Amino acid sequence: MATYRIGIGSFSLAENGGVGIGTDSAGLGNLRVEGTFKTTDLDTTTGIATFTRYAGFAADNIGISSDIVVSGEHQTRGDIVVGLNSTFTVSTGATVAVGAVESVSIGTHFSLPTGDVEDRPEKPVEGTVRFNEDLNTLEFYNGIDWRQFNVYSSGSQGRTVFAGGGSPTESPLNVPYMSGRIMDYVQIASKGNAVNFGELTQFSRHTAGGSNRIRGLLYHGSATPGNNNVIDKITIASQGNASDFGLIDGTDRWGSGGAATDTRVIFAGGSPGINNIDYVEIMTDGNSLDFGDLVTGKYEPRCCNDPNRVLVSGGNDGSVTAEIETFMMASKGNAVDFGDMTAARTSQVSFSNSTRGINGAGMNPARIPTLESITIASGGNGVYFGDVYSGAYGGSGASQTRGLIGGGTIPGTTYLNTVEYVTMSTLGNAEDFGELIRPCYGVTGLSDSHGGLGGY
Repeated sequence: MATYRIGIGSFSLAENGGVGIGTDSAGLGNLRVEGTFKTTDLDTTTGIATFTRYAGFAADNIGISSDIVVSGEHQTRGDIVVGLNSTFTVSTGATVAVGAVESVSIGTHFSLPTGDVEDRPEKPVEGTVRFNEDLNTLEFYNGIDWRQFNVYSSGSQGRTVFAGGGSPTESPLNVPYMSGRIMDYVQIASKGNAVNFGELTQFSRHTAGGSNRIRGLLYHGSATPGNNNVIDKITIASQGNASDFGLIDGTDRWGSGGAATDTRVIFAGGSPGINNIDYVEIMTDGNSLDFGDLVTGKYEPRCCNDPNRVLVSGGNDGSVTAEIETFMMASKGNAVDFGDMTAARTSQVSFSNSTRGINGAGMNPARIPTLESITIASGGNGVYFGDVYSGAYGGSGASQTRGLIGGGTIPGTTYLNTVEYVTMSTLGNAEDFGELIRPCYGVTGLSDSHGGLGGY
């Protein structure tokens, strides 16, 4: 191999005809450049530091007809055309400065970055698009949070499913509740009566649930016979019976609170005075894992959330409490104090859009016929929102615009099949929405658009 020096530079010529410029090694059969070079064809070139093109020197575009991997910083002043059955890969940590490039033509497909929730960039740029393997969908960063691209069946978006619960046809309270397998649903945006959705895997009341845009999970809690640790799953857009998801790890319990974001469902507290916070990854079947602890062990608390924060309100820790605790869904750990409700409540309803949480009804020990709201992003106390007819142990669901309350009981008097609604942005009393298919209490609501999940 001969080395030739010109000025302060050099090139190497090998016996095989390879040429190296700015390096002591020759090219691999063609041309190796460690520096800046000009070319119309990247297929036979290695050792790229930058590539630069100038009008009048090269063709109008750079053609790629084989697989090219970019692992440094590169610039071009023309189009990059990726031919059929070829790929152009930008490695992790590499950048491509497009300069005056007006288009990139892809002959087959363009692959976005992929990964699970934990692989999201720490400091994403607004407009970043990636494929989320946990949710099995594309997502984008809007400058505040991650939003998903989802396809829904016609008429399915903005749905609340009311699941489980006891019925007066099986009273007194301590006997099996045959209707506790029933699920029915409504469309949040359209007032009217509920219709049948399907059945749970077993009879259940005092349940806890959480849902994202696609899937709803329900922890049975108080079931027949006794308490159990079974978690059911449903696809909210598709009517049908529930199927097995997994189990709650540890002590069987009833009266937990449930909340969910796009990726996780948590179950908080439960009888008898449990302070556990358990979680599951909502799109991955399996048993629960430890998340952390509540400040105080309690049963029948209720939960709501925005895309980041969960609020756990009220419940009974030996006496009925007004306490609100909070934790961040993305970071496992213990809850901390947030503030207080306007009244101590247990067995109330709790729902939210992306900014406002609402607690209502419940009892202490009589029914409390009021609703109160709180801003989820900032700590503080609840404020009066309006009045409600519903009693304790009801279920709830919400969208960005409307919150629903269904079922429940007025202690010692009657079971309810009523569904009421409020407009999330406007203080005021709940109004009639329709009816469930049966009176029930200890029911759970699962919505595909609560807590900032959707804009409908």
